[in-house]
Amino acid sequence: MIQFIIRRILQTIPVLIGVSILVFSMMHLVPGDPAQVIAGEGAPQEQIENIRERLGLNDPLPTQYLNYVTSAVQGDLGTSMRSGRDVSAEIGARFWVTVELAIYSTILAVFLGLIAGIISATRKYTAIDTTIMIVALFGLSMPNFWLGLMLIQWFAIGIDLPSWVPFFNNTAWFSPSGWGSFSQIVLPVITLGTGSAAIIARMTRSSMLDVIGSDYIRTARAKGVKEQIVIYRHALKNALIPIVTVVGLQFGGLLGGAVLTESVFAVNGMGKLIIDSIQARDFPVVQGTVLVASLLFILVNLIVDVAYRFLNKRIDLD
Repeated sequence: MIQFIIRRILQTIPVLIGVSILVFSMMHLVPGDPAQVIAGEGAPQEQIENIRERLGLNDPLPTQYLNYVTSAVQGDLGTSMRSGRDVSAEIGARFWVTVELAIYSTILAVFLGLIAGIISATRKYTAIDTTIMIVALFGLSMPNFWLGLMLIQWFAIGIDLPSWVPFFNNTAWFSPSGWGSFSQIVLPVITLGTGSAAIIARMTRSSMLDVIGSDYIRTARAKGVKEQIVIYRHALKNALIPIVTVVGLQFGGLLGGAVLTESVFAVNGMGKLIIDSIQARDFPVVQGTVLVASLLFILVNLIVDVAYRFLNKRIDLD
């Protein structure tokens, strides 16, 4: 296993190099001059040129990229063009907010997805199965930003309905923005976790159906083993590997894909930091944030691969 982990870590090097080249190239293709943004409207050309020289923007692009990679390898992600702070400090102030949002959303998605998938698989082709899969399809199809706006309207602002309607009638149940308190956490977590819950539910149903039809499941039932033990101890345990794969991919995606949700709910996480930095042409912050998000995604995939060995002792990672 140690050899496998070392080999996977070495494989991340070309991936990170590719990510850094891609982000560096895309940021320099975005229209606009960061020096002009920093100097402000109507700034004299001499001031703009001084800023460009100070930030190294007059250097050739290969030189800029080489300087960036050399500093990044040493743990220096640069300095924010907008605030003048270290990029590491900018990311560190937002990092745990995004991680918490991703963890809470994943917990909700796993809880709902596993329950829905198991119920659907054990009641195959019934009305319950059809209903769950239709709901999962809706959850998978709804854009996060639209669902977030609807949840804000329904549960944070309220809808102007007749007085005899008990729910949604101008009732602010939760906070529409921010992060920290329970009322601020609920709506972003539901928004971000809904799509993942639908994917996990569909994968759980498919994986459970494959396992339930196996010979050892029929043998266990023929021996008189209780149905709950058959489903949860035998079937679910052997169906977990593809489910864990999907959960890992979803968690990694949530870490880097919370941009819209954080923007809708004004959550000061890494996603909102990326949006603000792109608008300000703050190249170092964008590059550093994407690099950190890529590292997290790779780390999550490594943890998922190692988890296979604990779920199934027959899997040899080496």
